[in-house]
Amino acid sequence: MTNENNNAVETNGGFAALGITGALLKSTEKAGFTDPKPIQVQAIPAQLEGRDILGIAQTGSGKTAAFSLPILSKIVGFGTKRLPRTCRALILAPTRELAVQIEETIRTLSKGLHVSTALVLGGVSRFSQIKRMAPGIDILIATPGRLTDLVREGQISLADTRFLVLDEADRMLDMGFIHDVKRIAKATHRDRQTALFSATMPHEIEQLAAGLLKNPVRVEVAPQGTTAGEITQSLVMARTKQKRKILSDMLADETMKSVLIFARTKHGADRVTKDLERDGFEAAVIHGNKSQNARQKALNGFREGKVRILVATDIAARGIDVPGISHVVNFDLPDEAESYVHRIGRTGRNGADGIAITLCDPTESSKLRQVERIIRMKLPVAASHLDQPDPVRPRGEQNAPRPQAANDDRDAGETGERRPRNGQGKPRKFGGKPGGNKAFAGKPGGKKPFRAKRRSNGGRRPAERAA
Repeated sequence: MTNENNNAVETNGGFAALGITGALLKSTEKAGFTDPKPIQVQAIPAQLEGRDILGIAQTGSGKTAAFSLPILSKIVGFGTKRLPRTCRALILAPTRELAVQIEETIRTLSKGLHVSTALVLGGVSRFSQIKRMAPGIDILIATPGRLTDLVREGQISLADTRFLVLDEADRMLDMGFIHDVKRIAKATHRDRQTALFSATMPHEIEQLAAGLLKNPVRVEVAPQGTTAGEITQSLVMARTKQKRKILSDMLADETMKSVLIFARTKHGADRVTKDLERDGFEAAVIHGNKSQNARQKALNGFREGKVRILVATDIAARGIDVPGISHVVNFDLPDEAESYVHRIGRTGRNGADGIAITLCDPTESSKLRQVERIIRMKLPVAASHLDQPDPVRPRGEQNAPRPQAANDDRDAGETGERRPRNGQGKPRKFGGKPGGNKAFAGKPGGKKPFRAKRRSNGGRRPAERAA
């Protein structure tokens, strides 16, 4: 593996010095991309030479352009004749929001170049996606779950896919998509060029990279777990029952112009949003139980400044590029310490200052230690409310039920069902259908569908247990 970490590469020549030329260079500059970022300086020339890339970079580092520009540069020369139901390049993303953002960036960079793109996502119409893929397209941006289904059914063929990008690979690992990713990669052209980007490099991702990449160039723009220097981080110690009042008092400060609040679970995000509305604050919420249209509407309102406060689970922690977020508030600490880095990375972007505040209950102390270990610093305590009495909940408001278990409704991102993480549970089996890709064909047979036995009480079934 080649290790090229020289951030001091000359960039005075802009993207032209990196090898981007012709109409693509003009469209890139017209889109406002003039000064390459470090990840782009390192990754673009190597990919233009046909090398595989292993990139370690945080969100907001410019990696979308780092992998998109080399692909566009090569696709422009292929012409417009495409094979039906195929894509020349495939970009896999863990969440719908990130996939939508990637396509928007590619469309911006390739404006006027006659490059076709398509989105294949869970939560939206399958028919429209199949119809879009029918004539063949240049660049497909997809989430692993829906793409796996359509390839298995023969609606999409990856046999002609020469470029494969895995973005946010560690997030796909957390969401249990690694088995799908391996099947998808196996179905692409054997001589493909591959780029894998990840903010962290756990052992499973190292193994995945070793299996998919051929003599890759390793590019790294910041040590794993590094947080942006422009973000001021602080800690507020408070019991869970105190957090609502503390958050409301914070939001009364008009300097908190655009606030992204993270809750650990979907249930918790809904509860925080309802409490804010009761306290007189308008807020939108996004999580895995919301439809794609509802999530996009909430994001657009937040991006356009129509909504000041957005409450989210960790599906928004990566890839959501909303400019001008002044504050990130962690209402709960995340289950996975790495998510803290991605959460607070929504502010302090592109050289702007940002503020990240974490509300920490004493029961979350172990999670706090894990976060501090990841970011290699101890969070400064700005205030402690542990010696104060819990606030009395207003009359008429019932206490919202708490989740039964720590992980009972953690967000699955693109679907309502969390796929098992690598090594934790068996992967899905794929029953091969006529016309489907062989890489997705499972073993014939399987269990017969369950049929209830006739009962002596007239055939009636016992009442279902409450979910």
